[in-house]
Amino acid sequence: MEAAFDGGLVSSDAGALLLGATDRAIGLIDRFAACFHDERREDLIEHEVATLVGQRVFGIALGYEDLNDHDELRHDPLMAVLAGKLAARREDCAPVAGKSTLNRLELSKLEPTRYHKISHNPVAIKNLLVDLFVEAHARPPKQIILDLDATDDPLHGEQEGRFFHGYYDCYCYLPLYIFCGRHLLAAKLRRSNVDGAAGAVEEVARIVGQIRARWPRVRILLRADSGFCREDLMAWCEANRVDYVFGLARNPRLTGEIATEMAAARAAAERTGKPARRFKDFRWSTLDSWSRIRRVIGKAEWTEGEANPRFIVTSLPATEIDARRLYERVYCARGEMENRIKECQLDLFADRTSAATMRANQLRLWFASFAYVLLCALRRIGLAFTQFARASCGSIRLKLLKVGALVKISVRRIHVAIASACPYQHEFALAHALLRRAGA
Repeated sequence: MEAAFDGGLVSSDAGALLLGATDRAIGLIDRFAACFHDERREDLIEHEVATLVGQRVFGIALGYEDLNDHDELRHDPLMAVLAGKLAARREDCAPVAGKSTLNRLELSKLEPTRYHKISHNPVAIKNLLVDLFVEAHARPPKQIILDLDATDDPLHGEQEGRFFHGYYDCYCYLPLYIFCGRHLLAAKLRRSNVDGAAGAVEEVARIVGQIRARWPRVRILLRADSGFCREDLMAWCEANRVDYVFGLARNPRLTGEIATEMAAARAAAERTGKPARRFKDFRWSTLDSWSRIRRVIGKAEWTEGEANPRFIVTSLPATEIDARRLYERVYCARGEMENRIKECQLDLFADRTSAATMRANQLRLWFASFAYVLLCALRRIGLAFTQFARASCGSIRLKLLKVGALVKISVRRIHVAIASACPYQHEFALAHALLRRAGA
């Protein structure tokens, strides 16, 4: 047996071809790049903004979370193919950018400066996430459910805005995420010394307004845990024809309301030896923080020898949906959003917020967010009829993107010879065909 580094132009990321086809199908990179303003001299530019933005998004999708990785990736032939630029104009440059150029992009300000001539528009970036969500639907849905949640983003340095959070027991940021199913609509970086619902009204108002401009008849339901059960958010929903179902933190007054149901659940559990639950639908209000009486549903559950009461508050009328179905079928389904956040943070490195400023870290969060949107589009368009139709972003990367290939470049064409031993050749070919048709 002999081994040597003489294989030629070999890449471990042949699945980047699927990412490129997905981008052409939804037009993500060019539109994301349009959210940046470039004041560099054209005659001195080697890497255009679209190249830089695409390189960062594609790199994250392929599993390269650090800017340092791009000092090697800039020589990768498939990254050059994605950029549409096989050779640099200058002899001392690679086809795509290295870590220093990408770092200057991440440190861009809201207005260009002498040393940072590329600026970005946060409003345009946030609006693009919602535009891509709307365009993912062939026809307006009758109803959509927007899930809101906050999570911890642990910090290990002296980043701007770091605070210690008692619940998470660490220094962290507290980003706000808004999803609709698998679609990401908002990723807002926040300090952790704020309420979990801080800024939710502004984000929801922006998103709802943008959606209703395209889908004026769609019914919208907000869903979140008790951290978002706040008077300003509920009052905004009631004033703007948006329904909601939020968790409600228990207290002695609430548990007293379901004392009879809890006793019945306990009796049933002790008789059968299995957990038992009962529901009560009632009208309730806080002593001073709520502006009106609202519909509250109490779940009286006895399990493993102890009480487990839970409560939700909703604007949905009892004539439309009963208490048990609302709690078990609608509210509890919000737990699926946790898997989406895990995909963003664990698979796509949304928690890599190690830059010094919050502005730069917010931009990093958006890069990870658009990598998530790109992979979701690949799954939705190209993998709908395969075993990967519901696969996580990490599984898609491992099985379809990290594939070895020999790249042969001639005057007329680029030939990517993908490993013959790839076990998912059929899925790869089908996905590429569907993506090419969608992008035609």
